[in-house]
Amino acid sequence: MTAIEMTGTVDENHQLKLDGLLPFAGPKRVRVIVLSPLTEIAEDWDEKEWLKSSFNNPAFQYLQDPEEDIYTISDGKPFYEA
Repeated sequence: MTAIEMTGTVDENHQLKLDGLLPFAGPKRVRVIVLSPLTEIAEDWDEKEWLKSSFNNPAFQYLQDPEEDIYTISDGKPFYEA
């Protein structure tokens, strides 16, 4: 599966309207995950709060398993932004 991140609006009929076009044509079945703030204040959360929240989410618990820790600091090449 390929993940595509887009923004959109849910209208008064509970239908999702995307702000842009998808990079593929249909008809095609897709899986959709909607991230919505719990309250209006949640829109002001900073990145640290989102990271803390995802760290405590049981859906990501498997990442704490030592078998998932497959990379070391010597893997890959450094990236220097020009």
